[in-house]
Amino acid sequence: MLKNKLYIAIGCLILSFTSSRAQTLSLDEVLKKIETDNPQIKMYNADIQSMDAAAKGAKSWMPPQVETGFFMTPYNSKMWKADEMSPGMGSYMLGVTQMIPNYKKLNADFNYMTAMSSVEKENKNYTVNQLKALAKTNYFQWLILNKKIKIANDNLLLLEYMIKSMEIRYQYNMDKLPTYYKAKSQYSMLQSMIVMLQNDISQKRIMLNTLMARDKDTPFEIEASYELKVFHLIKMHTASHVENRSDVKAIDQTIALNQLKIEAEKTRFLPEFGVKYDHMFTFGQQPQQFSLMGMVTIPMPWSTKMNKANISSFQIKNESLNWQKQMILNEARGMVSGMNTELTNLTAQYEIAEKSIIPTLRKNYDTAIIAWQNNTGDLFVVLDAWEALNMAQIDTLDKLQAILITQVEIEKHLEIK
Repeated sequence: MLKNKLYIAIGCLILSFTSSRAQTLSLDEVLKKIETDNPQIKMYNADIQSMDAAAKGAKSWMPPQVETGFFMTPYNSKMWKADEMSPGMGSYMLGVTQMIPNYKKLNADFNYMTAMSSVEKENKNYTVNQLKALAKTNYFQWLILNKKIKIANDNLLLLEYMIKSMEIRYQYNMDKLPTYYKAKSQYSMLQSMIVMLQNDISQKRIMLNTLMARDKDTPFEIEASYELKVFHLIKMHTASHVENRSDVKAIDQTIALNQLKIEAEKTRFLPEFGVKYDHMFTFGQQPQQFSLMGMVTIPMPWSTKMNKANISSFQIKNESLNWQKQMILNEARGMVSGMNTELTNLTAQYEIAEKSIIPTLRKNYDTAIIAWQNNTGDLFVVLDAWEALNMAQIDTLDKLQAILITQVEIEKHLEIK
């Protein structure tokens, strides 16, 4: 029995030491860890490096072609040797052929392959922006959950005080039993709500650990700081915030990449040159011989059909991408304008609740509980006043959460860092 108690005490000490050492992360620290450690971002980095590495070989030539074998050699091997009538016939040939690519074609291929990673870079920036917005959302939701738990714990202390006071006062017939049970039920409901809120916090912690590519059960806390922002959309539209979004830039880079591909396809219409050198090791008493020839490829209409079709395809694709860009810009501007209007209204409601509604309800509660303590008021009135204050506080926190989430959405659509 003593051993069990000792083990329990040691376990409690370890848990308390672990919790006291829990790391506290600011929002900026969370975002930096996501940008450096998230596997999805590392995948994009590897893809970009792979494309840049492949571009280094864009100006390579075709390998030389080596040929060897008998050249103009009689089947009768006796005729290979020289005699009185003939110096011998036949030879053994060794040849090499090298095609020399058109320098315009090499430059076009190099420009195309060098630009390939530009699209992935913008796709990476878009993904980073999405992941950061998801992290901000969970971070602010966790922040609001902490505030709700604090309010719930404060209310538990108030209800506990009321319940103990009622148990004493009931002995002297100063309070009614139904009021006591109502307070007890409110107390249990608050306990249940705290358990639910703590579970929600655990889910947020798991999500943020996942985004940071850490062990899902790594304990840490967050800072309680936040900022309410005002977005000047006219200035933002003037500064072309929407046009500078990564997904829009990715479309622009894809259009530019397709144009480079068109230029590369056009170089297929240009001739290419080659050199062929053969050396013959002659048999008998024949003189040594060689062959040196130049070659040129002549693109003909039947050999360039695929290139012409590819050019037409890329031109049509660019037209489609331009319309896709206009669709994204139009949708983004509409959504940002709508969210900014919602943000303005939510902020106004939040300020009214903070400056007027909650102070008034708190005074109402203070007045009711003072009257009850002085035996001039009823506890039902106190509980109603407390319930109204509690609901107003929770509703205000919900509005604050909506404000912060709307801010995150606007920042996500405008890619404000």
